[in-house]
Amino acid sequence: MHAYNRLPGSGNSTPSPPPSPIRSPRYRHSRSKGGLGRFPPSQTSGTLPQRLTWFFLSILLRRQGFFLFFPLIYISGMLLYMGTIKFDVVPTIKHSHAAGSLYRSPQLYQKLKPEMDADNSSADAISTIWKHWYKGGEWKPCISNSSGGLPESNGYIYVEANGGLNQQRTSICNAVAVAGYLNATLVIPNFHYHSIWRDPSKFRDIYDEDYFVSTLANDVQIVDKIPGYMMERFGSNMTNVYNFRVKALSPIRYYKDSVLPKLLEEKVIRISPFANRLSVDAPPAVQRLRCLANYKALRFAGSILSLGDTLVSRMKEHSAKNGGKYISVHLRFEEDMVAFSCCVFDGGEQERIDMIAAREKGWKGKFTKPGRVIRPGSYRINGKCPLTPLEVGLMLRGMGFDKSTALYLASGQIYNAEKTMAPLLEMFPHLQTKETLASEEELAPFKNFSSRMAAIDYMVCLHSEVFVTTQGGNFPHFLMGHRRYLYGGHSKTIRLDKRKLTLIFDNHNIGWKNFKRQMLSMRSHSDSKGFELRRPSDSIYSFPCPDCMCHTNKTEDSRSSSAT
Repeated sequence: MHAYNRLPGSGNSTPSPPPSPIRSPRYRHSRSKGGLGRFPPSQTSGTLPQRLTWFFLSILLRRQGFFLFFPLIYISGMLLYMGTIKFDVVPTIKHSHAAGSLYRSPQLYQKLKPEMDADNSSADAISTIWKHWYKGGEWKPCISNSSGGLPESNGYIYVEANGGLNQQRTSICNAVAVAGYLNATLVIPNFHYHSIWRDPSKFRDIYDEDYFVSTLANDVQIVDKIPGYMMERFGSNMTNVYNFRVKALSPIRYYKDSVLPKLLEEKVIRISPFANRLSVDAPPAVQRLRCLANYKALRFAGSILSLGDTLVSRMKEHSAKNGGKYISVHLRFEEDMVAFSCCVFDGGEQERIDMIAAREKGWKGKFTKPGRVIRPGSYRINGKCPLTPLEVGLMLRGMGFDKSTALYLASGQIYNAEKTMAPLLEMFPHLQTKETLASEEELAPFKNFSSRMAAIDYMVCLHSEVFVTTQGGNFPHFLMGHRRYLYGGHSKTIRLDKRKLTLIFDNHNIGWKNFKRQMLSMRSHSDSKGFELRRPSDSIYSFPCPDCMCHTNKTEDSRSSSAT
């Protein structure tokens, strides 16, 4: 057998490959004095280039230390090559923005506008949207007043209500509850002046003070000021009165354990500030006092009631085509709201300058503290940016409300109104505000008072067929609860999923039909049924059932009425 054929069971004789001529011992150990004698016989007869190649290879093999310099040769070559590149040409790196991080709603509006204007398929949304009522019956107000006199007072409680109209309303109702619980005499709350709202209005400028006192007469003693003989101890200066710095959302137990002993000792105490200083969950006796104050005792002053009723009548006239039904929208796109949100819209450099100035004016130093990082894109993705008038209009048109819908806009002074309001007016030409419904003379007594102007908006929104909230806050929360209280537990409110909206507004591949389908889905998943029971973490100001309302069964009511 051949020496190379060692594989068992192989039928073929496969010779091993020949040894490499470079590593062959014959060539490595050849010591012929002749220059060509170092090459194998087959190479000595080759062409000149071949013989030169083998000559240099043999030198390299005998001088293997040469390979130590090879890295240096490589690096030198690369440096020479790099010297020929022009470094003034910098490659462009494109950064992709996260979905929903940019305000691109104007581009979407221009894309959808032709199909939106040509769409005649919308049903009468304002008449059909509220066809689903609570099937188990209905709810009605059932707040009872106490009868009989009150025991001797434990002392006087003076509170300072801070914030805007409805934050002050929270303070008033909570103060009534605390005073009643501690058997104290409540001094008519003082409204704290704020640089943002800039409204020096007093309690009687916004609410009917006499009606407030008389409605609560059997439950809480209320006076307009502390008797002079008692204030003599404090030099007739309220700042000398002991002030409780109560933590936010403190339980009613805190007032009994900590505030009451001091009240009995001093006979006069002060709590400032007082907004949101009482827990939303409380015993039934405390909740009853809150309900009584909010839904029965707090009635707007006569001048506000009169103008509010007038504007409601005018809105119904403007919506006669829809049976007197109109939509109200609470739009928060005032300069201070846009500035506080730290979101970026499409106003360019001028918007940036305006927002920096507004932040410094309203919250000096708050947004320029060391370490404070502002991330507009993140705020937008998380649904923290206020909706623009354009976005509100686009959303409502997608929900099925057409151009004939009468729209009431509750708002302060819209930022850059001439530009930002134009698309909303295109989509809803029957839009009204208190400024368009009322004359200059009618608005003159209220115009420089933000809380009184907000009270007028509150009244018109309260009696609308549909209420749309776009930003949250005390105004919509009180309105939702008040509307439930008036309409049998059914609030007729559209609440939005702003995170989802942000992604939809940023999707420029979406068509009108798809956009409309998603808006209708959002409408159906908002507060379309209206009825909701209050949970322990909820406020009675938004959810009056069951603390402020009683459930009645329609079937039982009909039976009892037929029997009589």
